[in-house]
Amino acid sequence: MTRQDGSHPPARTRIGRELSSDYAEYVRRTALRLPTVGIDIGGTKIAAGVVDGEGRILEQLRTETPHKSKSPKVVEDVITELVLALADRHDVHAVGIGAAGFVDAQRARVLFAPHLSWRNEPLQGALSDRLKLPVIVENDANAAAWAEWRFGAGAGEEHLVMVNLGTGIGGAIVRGGRLERGRYGMAGEFGHMTVVPGGHRCPCGNRGCWEQYSSGNALVREARELAAAESPIAQPLLDRVDGDVSAITGPLVTEAAQDGDACAMELLQEIGQWLGLGLANLAAALDPGRFVIGGGVSAAGELLLGPAREAYRRNLTGRGFRPEAEILEARLGNTAGLIGAADLARGRARRFRTVKRARVERAERLSRTGVGRRRTQWWTPLEH
Repeated sequence: MTRQDGSHPPARTRIGRELSSDYAEYVRRTALRLPTVGIDIGGTKIAAGVVDGEGRILEQLRTETPHKSKSPKVVEDVITELVLALADRHDVHAVGIGAAGFVDAQRARVLFAPHLSWRNEPLQGALSDRLKLPVIVENDANAAAWAEWRFGAGAGEEHLVMVNLGTGIGGAIVRGGRLERGRYGMAGEFGHMTVVPGGHRCPCGNRGCWEQYSSGNALVREARELAAAESPIAQPLLDRVDGDVSAITGPLVTEAAQDGDACAMELLQEIGQWLGLGLANLAAALDPGRFVIGGGVSAAGELLLGPAREAYRRNLTGRGFRPEAEILEARLGNTAGLIGAADLARGRARRFRTVKRARVERAERLSRTGVGRRRTQWWTPLEH
């Protein structure tokens, strides 16, 4: 709001206290630039990085994930060591954790992590106590979608759905500039929609889940079955692994397809068709403006996305009479989860800094006026 004389009223904190004009300008210019740490916890690795307000990774560290049979504290120890190592070289203000699994709606507890021994683990409290920094916990797919919406292929689209094709299928929704986490924090488990009743058994306990037909695991399973059956069309794949069927991997199939191998191209086409079918189902339910496809399988690019777009149009409800969502490849690769977790933590960092500054300024005012001296024991000096 502008006053009649053309000046602006002083900025205020949430509780109405005026900030000095110098600090208000500092907050305006630097709040979105505060460096924060993002942590991406996977089944085999833990990556940590300092991320600035433009989504750039200033420094990144990586280590192996402790074995899932070990206690949660072991993983917390590794995270703490990584954050402290980065904090030695960067002025970090908050930490965001991206974890594969169910995270509660308060972004404080990991209710279940399939690759770790976390069960209703109070991760936020444990790490904030140890690091003395604001900490948030987020599902890794949510973190990746947020990064793509802020800095990647989803930028500029208010209704975004991200689908991550990795070992399974993860997903997330960004609508109106907010992550849609659901009532209990578990929205986006698209991979467990049933697309083939009575189909392949899924580790979740059900049959016919989408991720059993369009994921890295599905790609490898189909390739190995063809090779084990000694199909002539799979011979070039077998030649790449010296006849060892168990050595066939998703990246190997993708590489073969990019080299023009007909069998590998056909396998990716089939995965892409299942992908398009699932996206059409999601469009019927969510009506996004854009789908962003991430995860390791998305490295196949148009070999995957071309068939997906065709199947999407073929199965879309109301096809021919409605706008079609874009289907784009993610841009940020395997750093998306780390970048998104750090950026989500930045909002907590701004509040943390503003509250500390408000306390210091109140202390300074009271020390000058002598009013309320008996109530100054709770102030926290900014430099501390």
